[in-house]
Amino acid sequence: MLKNLINKEIREIIQSTKFVISFSVCSLLIILTFYVGAKSYHVNKSQFDSAAAENLRGMEGVTDWRMIDHNISLPPFPLAFLVSGISNDIGRNIKMSGYGELTAKDSKYNEDLIYAAFRFLDLDFIFQVILSLFAVLLAYNSVNGEKELGTLRLIFSNSVPRDKYILAKILGSFLAVALPLLIPFLIGMLLLILLNVPFTSTDWLKLLLIISTGFLFFGSFITLSVFVSTLTKKSSNSFLFLLVTWILFVLVIPRASILLAASAVEVPSVDKLNFQKNVFANQLSEEHVNALKSFKSSGAGDVIEEFQKYMAEKNATREEKMNAFSKQLEEERNNRQNAQQDLSFTIARVSPAASFSFAVSNLAGTSLELIKNYRDQAKNYQKVFADFQIDKTGSTTTSGMVMVVRKTGGDVKTINPSELPKFNFTQPDLSNVLSASIIDIGLLAFFNILFFAGSFVTFLKYDLR
Repeated sequence: MLKNLINKEIREIIQSTKFVISFSVCSLLIILTFYVGAKSYHVNKSQFDSAAAENLRGMEGVTDWRMIDHNISLPPFPLAFLVSGISNDIGRNIKMSGYGELTAKDSKYNEDLIYAAFRFLDLDFIFQVILSLFAVLLAYNSVNGEKELGTLRLIFSNSVPRDKYILAKILGSFLAVALPLLIPFLIGMLLLILLNVPFTSTDWLKLLLIISTGFLFFGSFITLSVFVSTLTKKSSNSFLFLLVTWILFVLVIPRASILLAASAVEVPSVDKLNFQKNVFANQLSEEHVNALKSFKSSGAGDVIEEFQKYMAEKNATREEKMNAFSKQLEEERNNRQNAQQDLSFTIARVSPAASFSFAVSNLAGTSLELIKNYRDQAKNYQKVFADFQIDKTGSTTTSGMVMVVRKTGGDVKTINPSELPKFNFTQPDLSNVLSASIIDIGLLAFFNILFFAGSFVTFLKYDLR
């Protein structure tokens, strides 16, 4: 009996006009998302390679490793163009130096402001906005619609258990949409192969997990729609209620959580921190100038070389003090920012849409952790870069003055830019992204169970007349 009820539900949905139109639109957008993502990856990869080549070309003719203008960049990776997360919001380029703070600049949205206004088309948007509305449109009248048509009483004139009926409603509605939608997703994955997007086996696993999580999120709106349909007598009322709920879940709660967390936990602004750093830096500069004025040559060697060594020592001392002060300020701000972020995420997770967004951005490697990973790996590279400069010249680039003695009367040897150590950004592995997303995936499963339980209990008392 359950199988027959499910087949009946699937046939009714697939044969409806609203399904045909909605499915066609969703399929087109899904395929377009994969196509645009693949093309965007290749464009950004080409730009990244050109920037790297230009970075090396700019070092040609330089005769001292301390005088180079070296930049490292966040490389494009394929999943970021299918689930963008914050990958387009953060700065991608960092000017490298042996000492001091590293600042990332030139975000995608900073270069192309139109994308900042309209954002990108990605799988997060497809599932969170398009497919959730698709679920509401298909299931909002699943129970009360049949009651209005008179078919509900006809069905239960036979010996149909209520529990099997409501289970068939939910499973039939889900399968009627999920199974056909596998086709555009498979076409999209085939496009990635045909367009030579370099997906690793781990990337494919992550993508499959992202799509599976998307269907879990889609299922939560199916069960929610059936649940609301059992709570209301008229289908028009259930549609209005679901539309308001959708607005709350998708648009209001995620944004309101940020405002609520910001009012509960105050985080000092970047401008305030920069002001404190500038005040301290000016104080150190005065001390540095006074220290240089007090230099006295021992008279035992070359005065310029002796002064340069003395200046390098003072620069290093100043940088150490500045770094320690900056680190303290950054740690205090990061602690408060993490507390605010945790509170915001906790509030936002009341919404399935927020849980879904957190889960897929973690799986794709484009969550807020991307900033931390990029910053940490850039700092590790800074140590390698400083050691390289010291090995080549005996000192490294500092925020102070570098005095270079040039010899005349002979060939001046230039540096070889290809000797420079490469910056290789590493994506988190599968186990790390799974552990980061498991809570939100679990919450999506919980929402499905909760709404199903609500539908089940409510329909047991539903008035069939």
